[in-house]
Formats: sequence, C-alpha cells, structure tokens
Amino acid sequence: MNRQLILARKDYMTRQRIDNHSTEFGIWLRKQKTIDSSLGFTATNIDYVWRNYKTDQWMLIEEKRYGSSLSFVQKEIFRIIDFVCRKDSNYCGFHKIIFEKTSPEDGKIFLDNMEISKDFLLSFLKFEK
Repeated sequence: MNRQLILARKDYMTRQRIDNHSTEFGIWLRKQKTIDSSLGFTATNIDYVWRNYKTDQWMLIEEKRYGSSLSFVQKEIFRIIDFVCRKDSNYCGFHKIIFEKTSPEDGKIFLDNMEISKDFLLSFLKFEK
C-alpha cells in the first residue's frame, strides 16, 4: 500500500474484508465513512438460526473455523441478542461451534469451548443435548 493511501485512510477505522466472503452491500457498508466504526457503528452476522419446526425449539449458532474466536464486537452483540431471546421458552441458547480446521470432518470440534465428537454434535443439533 502506498504512503498516500495509508495517510488517507488514517481516520478510517472500519476494517475492510481480507477475503471474498461478502456481498456487494457488505462491501458498500464498509466503505461509508459516515457510518464508520470509529463513530460507534458495528455489524456482525449470525451464522445459523437453527430450528426444529416440529418442536418449535430453536437456537443461534456462530461458526468459527481454524480455531478462531469471537471478536469483541461479536461477543457484545451476541450477549444482547441472547438476553432478549431468553424470553422465549423454546429458545435453546446461543452457541459457538469452533472447528480446528474447517468442518467436523477434518479436525477437532469445540462446542461452547468444550471438545466434542461428531456424534455429540449431531445429538446437539437434534436438541438432544
């Protein structure tokens, strides 16, 4: 990156994506200086709203790969969402699933910081655990 571009971006705090996992709207949002994170605006997504429509049980799941963890912003937003959702008796919590690599097929699996097996994960997803 050239010096002029670095200086121009000095007041620009919103982190740009370093991968191709975004939509055109997501890319556009990150470029808007009037809603920059330095002004307090933050965004994150929830990876899965998991539901059994027959039992009406549901939960929220955040997936992380390569052992990564939630960012500070995600922890704060998810804490608020979880608090509000707890009013629903069918809500089964907000959970994070972390894969050592990319999926249950290529490494360890951690559910809410506890190492689990693929079978346990499937039972969990069936609302049995």
